[in-house]
Amino acid sequence: MASKNKYIVFAVIGIAAASGAAWWLQKPAQSVRSEAPADGRGGAAPAGAAAKGGGAGRPVAVEAVAVRQMALRDDAEAVGSLRSRQSVVLRPEVSGRITALNFRDGERVRRGQVLVQFDDQLPRAQVQQSQAELSIAQANHKRNQELVAQGFISQRSVDESAANLEVARAKLSLAQATASRLKIVAPFDGIAGIRGVNVGDYLKDGADIVNVEDLDVVYVDFRLPERLQSKVRTGQTAQVAFDALPGVRYSAVVQAINPQIDADGRSVVVRGCIDNRRLQLRPGMFARVTAVFSERSDARVIPEEAIVPDGSSPYVFKIVDGKEPGSRVARRTPVKLGARTPGFVEVVDGLAMGDVVVTAGQQRIQKDGTPVRVVELGKPGKQSNGGAPSPARAAASAGAAGADRAAGAVAPTDAPAPTGAGSASSPRAAAQPMATAPVANAATAAAATATAASANAVVAPLPGPNPCQLAGRPGRAPQGSPRHPA
Repeated sequence: MASKNKYIVFAVIGIAAASGAAWWLQKPAQSVRSEAPADGRGGAAPAGAAAKGGGAGRPVAVEAVAVRQMALRDDAEAVGSLRSRQSVVLRPEVSGRITALNFRDGERVRRGQVLVQFDDQLPRAQVQQSQAELSIAQANHKRNQELVAQGFISQRSVDESAANLEVARAKLSLAQATASRLKIVAPFDGIAGIRGVNVGDYLKDGADIVNVEDLDVVYVDFRLPERLQSKVRTGQTAQVAFDALPGVRYSAVVQAINPQIDADGRSVVVRGCIDNRRLQLRPGMFARVTAVFSERSDARVIPEEAIVPDGSSPYVFKIVDGKEPGSRVARRTPVKLGARTPGFVEVVDGLAMGDVVVTAGQQRIQKDGTPVRVVELGKPGKQSNGGAPSPARAAASAGAAGADRAAGAVAPTDAPAPTGAGSASSPRAAAQPMATAPVANAATAAAATATAASANAVVAPLPGPNPCQLAGRPGRAPQGSPRHPA
């Protein structure tokens, strides 16, 4: 027990000695570091500390731009397929042998035109027999009416002859209906497809003969995300482009919206109507649809790099006048974003026309109310390396990249993201010059708009009534509309 207490005492003494030696060895180094600022050789430290503190001594250099107006178009992009206004595959209702084909492949047919004739010798004979029976029944009934008036026969005989007359008429109607089934007529005006039968073929009921398509009007069916169902309306316009017809765009009118949401893709099916009297479009073609919801000519926009993402509450640094005369400070201002267009974003709430916001150098603003100095690009002495990007601009580019990564939280309500249905939203900016925009952005936007306008010309409508207005009347061709051969 005594030896154990002795070991404990030695251990305590050793620890105390080691601690004292360590303190003695570190004391000279701390003294040297504390005296370094006093001898003038560490003058860079205060400057760095001052810079880290937000530049309390001098304003922070930033780039800024004023809020401006721009024409924005709120739209959504989707893909779809074309369908005929009316399409049918002709099939016989009864079995029989084909005796005549009264059309040629790919030619236009008229409503009520007899296209296929089956062998009808037996039904025609039955019709003639029924007509003869009807004539006898009519003569017997007339004679009985005369005899009952003279009192030679009873009223019962007249009633029986009247019933026989009705039976004869029913037999005739049945024979005529049977014979009419052996004639296949065109149900509407359209263009016949390629037949797969010939004269003499024996067909069973339900066999395919030929398809007939009404191509004066074609429908484009596409899907939009369910969150856009409150924006799409019947009567709105849409621009439709086709990979098979590069450089050509057709104008479509939204005609119907499916009242049921697809549970698999969470999308709503929309049908647009396209005037196709030129017969350039065919059913089944792949279409790229741009549905236009609204257009605004006075939207307030700022560059995308001015937005600082902060979860679901983005903000900007607005430059306002400081307390001292001639000074300017940066104020953190929350904003509500709207539609987006390449390079710009709409500000729905938070900013007014003429407000100046920081577009580069946000990372150097450490707190709200930091004094700033606006650097004007393109002026001598304000940008180094003959127009090379400044450090503030490089920092803003990094901030813009972070904003793009946070698009799920900052994306506006009327700028839908792509969905599994193949839809995407991208409001377009109209080609209008902006005096306050940077020169590079204005030139780029003008060149892109001019190229898009020349490469995607909208097809002008033909004279006469638009058949899309009569699309709700199936089987009727618009009055006075020109017909073009296939």
